[in-house]
Amino acid sequence: LCSADSALLLFENVPYGRYASSKYGFHVSVRLSWLIQELPAFLVPLSLVLWASSSRAMYLPNQLLLGMYFCHYFQRTFIYPFLIRGGKPTPFGSFALAFAFCTCNGYLQARYLSHYAEFPPGWVTHPYFITGSCLWFLGWVINIHSDHILRNLRAPGETGYNIPRGGLFEYVSGANFLGEIIEWAGFALAVHSIHSAAFALFTSIILSSRAVAHHKWYLVKFEDYPKHRKALIPFVF
Repeated sequence: LCSADSALLLFENVPYGRYASSKYGFHVSVRLSWLIQELPAFLVPLSLVLWASSSRAMYLPNQLLLGMYFCHYFQRTFIYPFLIRGGKPTPFGSFALAFAFCTCNGYLQARYLSHYAEFPPGWVTHPYFITGSCLWFLGWVINIHSDHILRNLRAPGETGYNIPRGGLFEYVSGANFLGEIIEWAGFALAVHSIHSAAFALFTSIILSSRAVAHHKWYLVKFEDYPKHRKALIPFVF
C-alpha cells in the first residue's frame, strides 16, 4: 500500500490547499485532516519504541535518531494543525494518501531504529552522524520558521494569499519545502540506512514538485512577484 501511494504521488500531483478540487472526493477540515493524517506517524513509532524498550536495551545513537524523528512529528501532529489560520479544506483522496504514507513510513523508520539498527561504536562522533544531525536541525529550523512566515501572512479570519517575505523566502518560493528536504536528507545521512534514504528521496521528489507548482502559481498570481526568486534552490532552481 505504501509503495502504491508513493507511486501515485510521483506521477500525479494530488491537489490540496489552493489547488483543491472535488476530483479527489469530499473535503475534510484542514485542521482535522492535518491532525489525523499525521497522527499515525507519531503513534505507530511510539508503540514500536515502547514495545522494543520492554525487551531490549536501546543504545544512544538509536535514541537520538528516534528523538529527531519524534521531534518533527510531535510538532507536525500536535502543534502545527492548531496554528493554521484559514486554510482550504483538504480533498479526502489527498488526506487518505497522506494517512497511509504516514502509517507505513512511521512503521518502517521506527521499526528499523528500535528493533534492528546496530551502529558501530562511537557512531555519535562519526562525521556522518554529526553532519547529518546538524543538517537535520538546520532543516527543522528552516521549516518551522518558514511556516511561521506563511502563517502570519494572514490576519485572523483572512483567507486570501500574499507574497511571503523574510527568511529563505527572499530567495525561493518553497522555503518551507526546502527546510523539510534538508531535514530528512540530514536524517538519512545520520541513520545511514535504505529506509531513511528512501524516505529522504521520496520527500525530495514530492516537495520539489510542490515547490515548482507554488513558484509558477505565485508568478501568475502576483505581477510584482520578485523575479529573482527561484522555486527551491537559491540562485539555481
